[in-house]
Order: sequence, then C-alpha cells, then structure tokens
Amino acid sequence: MFEFEIKEKSQKTSARIGVLKTPHGEIETPVYMPVGTQATVKALTPEQIKETGAQIILSNTYHLYLRPGEEVVSGAGGLHSFMHWDKPILTDSGGFQVFSLATLRKLSEEGAEFQSHIDGSRHFITPEKAIQIEEALGADIIMAFDECAPYPCEYNTVKSAMDRTHRWAERCRKARTREDQALFGIVQGGTFADLRKASAQAIADMDFPGNAIGGLSVGEPKPLMYEMLNETVPLLPEGKPRYLMGVGTPDCLIEGVMRGVDMFDCVLQTRTARTGLALTSRGPVTIRNAVYSRDYEKLDAECGCYTCRNFSRAYLRHLVNTNEMLAGTLLTLHNISFTVQLMENIKEAIRADRLNEFRHEFYIKYGIEQ
Repeated sequence: MFEFEIKEKSQKTSARIGVLKTPHGEIETPVYMPVGTQATVKALTPEQIKETGAQIILSNTYHLYLRPGEEVVSGAGGLHSFMHWDKPILTDSGGFQVFSLATLRKLSEEGAEFQSHIDGSRHFITPEKAIQIEEALGADIIMAFDECAPYPCEYNTVKSAMDRTHRWAERCRKARTREDQALFGIVQGGTFADLRKASAQAIADMDFPGNAIGGLSVGEPKPLMYEMLNETVPLLPEGKPRYLMGVGTPDCLIEGVMRGVDMFDCVLQTRTARTGLALTSRGPVTIRNAVYSRDYEKLDAECGCYTCRNFSRAYLRHLVNTNEMLAGTLLTLHNISFTVQLMENIKEAIRADRLNEFRHEFYIKYGIEQ
C-alpha cells in the first residue's frame, strides 16, 4: 500500500521530487504538512484546508490520547471519518510532547510515566502502547515512540536518549500489526555529529518504510541544524521518504529540501496567524500595526489564496484589532496557502535545476541574510 518513487533530482543540490503513495492518496514531495494537533487545523474546515492545496495533515497522538481518547476516534471509524478528512494523515507518537513535560514525567526503560497537563491524571505510555494508540487512530503514516533530548544537553545524556530511542524503535516495529499504516523510525542524536551519524545508520538498518529526523528545531541555531542535516540525511536510504519533524519556516524549508528532505511539518503557520502575523513573499507582516490601517492593497501581491483575492490589509488589521474570529481563519488560510505555494515553487526550481538561484532570489525578497 506504500510506495515512494523519486521522479526528478537536482543536479546541483541533494533536492528531489518524489511521489509517496498511501491508502488515502498520493503525496508529491517535497511537502509541507499543516498541523491539526487535536484532529483539526485550528480555525479551518476540511474544505478550507483543501483549498490551500494541502496534501496531508498531521495530528498528535499525545493530545488525542488524552482527549477524546483513541477509543472514541476508533469508534467513529478512525481519524479520517472522525474529522471528515479523506486525504492522507500522519500522527506523531507523542514522544516530543511527553518529553517536553520535564517536570511532569519519569522515564524508565519500559516507557514514560507522565502527568496530564490538563487535569493532572497520571499515565504510562510504552512503545507498544504508543503503537496501539496510533493504530486505533488509523492514520496513514505513524511514528515510532522516541526520546527527544532537550537543547542544550550534555553528550552522555543525548547518547542515552538516542540509544533508548533505538531500542524503543525495535519494540515499535515488533508491536505493529496493521499493514495499512507506514511506521517511520526517528533519528535522534542532538547536535553531536557522531551521534547523528550513528543514529541515522541504526534507524536505516531497521528498514522502516520511511525515516524521520527528530530533535532539531528545539532551540539550536539554524546553522547548527543545517550542519546536523548534512551529517544525517546522506546516511538515510535514498529510496525512502525523509521527514524533518517540527520545521516549517520558509528558509528552513528551502535549506531542508536542498539537503534531500522530503517532508516537513510545523505549527508556525497556524500559531502565528492567530497572533496577527502573516507570512508573505516580502517577509512577515504584523498586520495589527497602525501602518496598515488605511492600506487597501491585498496582503501579498504574489499570492492568489482566498484571503488575498478578497480582503485588504486594512480589513485584516480591523479584524485582528477587534479580536474577530474571522481574523484567525483568514490569516491561517493565507499562511498555509503561502507555504504550500512555496513548496510548489521549490519543485518548479528543482525541475528547472535552478534551486540555488531560487534560494538566492527568495532570500533577497524575504529579507533573509545570506
């Protein structure tokens, strides 16, 4: 049910265009996946998400396990029918969320005991339990349960987390029972090149249908993240999709693709929209600022999304500053549409083998130092 085929390659970079086949449709990569943490991309209906051009969305196992519970979702026929989304879905294992609760959890070789951030109730998730929850949720792509070390972190602590991630990955692989879900392994290793290499090789050797790179974009400088990608990506199987977790700023998307990454997700697009920040081809726009009070131009002259086709900056500023719900919807529509279109532009540049030139031109317009 799962196939990944590379259609085109850049001659000057490690970028490639591929097609990932899933039970709920094909995904052309490289792809940005909007985040629908609690079985909803905040502020949008499924039809509006489709209008952005999104091919796949991501939901969160940790949050859905706590509310409403995987049994409720399974009883509805799985996530696709529960949230009325007929395209592919990816669920992460909840590992990052569990391990971000540093003061509320306790680790052992068996699993992670943690306290709910909602009501304080105690829970225990093992790799086997994580797979059981993800299988009940029914996404097309599911993730192994991993231990994500914080940044900064001492070498021995990162190595211990990496080794446990490998052991847990094997347990996840053995626990898996559904053939209609693709289980991805996750590379860890923090910001230590030797650990990244060791983890990439270990996860690659487990022969998952796809491989993710975790533990980055957690506070480290971007150049250091790129350095870790340089060490990691070449060791992952070329014929399988590579997924960089939690990364979605425009510059990081371009840099990731140039290094051979195929899949990305990030909450930036939705979270910033709810604060009144818009991503545009000329850089981020804080639309609540007074300078836009009589600006009747559209948000982004190069964008053809619903928001840009119909509303001015002045109107959007009015909505944001009066706390109207529509502000979040219109800006979320735009931010996701902008990012999806950026990925399409990247693919066009790969086909023309001018990704380096595209990067240079985009950085100048967006206001990013090179």
